[in-house]
Amino acid sequence: MANTTDTIDADLIVLGSGPAGLTAAQYAARSNLKVTVVEEMAPGGQALNIDVLENYPGNVARGNTPPLSGFDFSRDLHRQAGDFGASFVMEGAVSARRGDNGDFSVATSGGKILRAPALILATGAVRRKLGAAGEAEFAGRGVSYCATCDGPFFKGRRILVVGGGDSACDEAQYLARLSDRVILIHRKSMFRAQKSLAERTLANDHIEVRFNTRLKEIRGDKNVRQVALEGPAGSYEEEMDGVFIFAGSLPRTELVKDLGVALDEAGYVITDQRMETSAAGIFAAGDVRSSPFRQVVVAAGEGAVAAHCAAMYLDELRGAVYS
Repeated sequence: MANTTDTIDADLIVLGSGPAGLTAAQYAARSNLKVTVVEEMAPGGQALNIDVLENYPGNVARGNTPPLSGFDFSRDLHRQAGDFGASFVMEGAVSARRGDNGDFSVATSGGKILRAPALILATGAVRRKLGAAGEAEFAGRGVSYCATCDGPFFKGRRILVVGGGDSACDEAQYLARLSDRVILIHRKSMFRAQKSLAERTLANDHIEVRFNTRLKEIRGDKNVRQVALEGPAGSYEEEMDGVFIFAGSLPRTELVKDLGVALDEAGYVITDQRMETSAAGIFAAGDVRSSPFRQVVVAAGEGAVAAHCAAMYLDELRGAVYS
């Protein structure tokens, strides 16, 4: 059992500190709630991997100053939430349960116990593995899921990008600034990425796009050396130094699966327009939530709504009902 010094009481616990979690923390703290954010990695979530956050409203180039990167944007969000009074526990959340009194108890990897009557799930999603032969074997040795993290290791090298969504197109363009030998393959006949992003990708002279093409196998010795592909004309092999895979995401819902939170067929959390889940007192926002469109601006907006409605829920618990 945790010591009393390891127990933190709050009005609201926010699990995750991507754009949804940080915005929720800011809005909840501004509502005079005691907010504790739990984050096992660095604040920012997947936004940290965005090279240029060009489609966030107001984040535009000013003279010689380019739009903020995802890293800078996340840093500012984190600082802003802290300035409003949100506190942070930089440890992983290992369990979450509801006590007999209805409050939630979250245990962290560092031995802390956090308690609060309301919870916002903003745990986001993780990169989906493709499942190709050799993918696991060469992970970290030529196979990557983050261009801005690992792209600089492949300057001037032969790079394969796999995927057809926003992430694949965006990160292929980043890699094309490092090498003029970038091949982007997609298993379907057209991109599912936003139209403007897809058009820029197709127009990039450093990116060769191949539709209706699948990655069958990744081969090499200590590092990636070759890939086996299957296209419209059949199977073939090609020399390659790096493989960047963007095959979608998997929602991180393991913490609340025993709390009665309903999920959709793909495993994402179902909420109403208040961001409230099927379990009273639990709200969700960002990439973990069932949504037709997952973007930083959407996550931030959902975080604000979740915080506002969580504050209303807490008022109702305390008898302060507005008519």
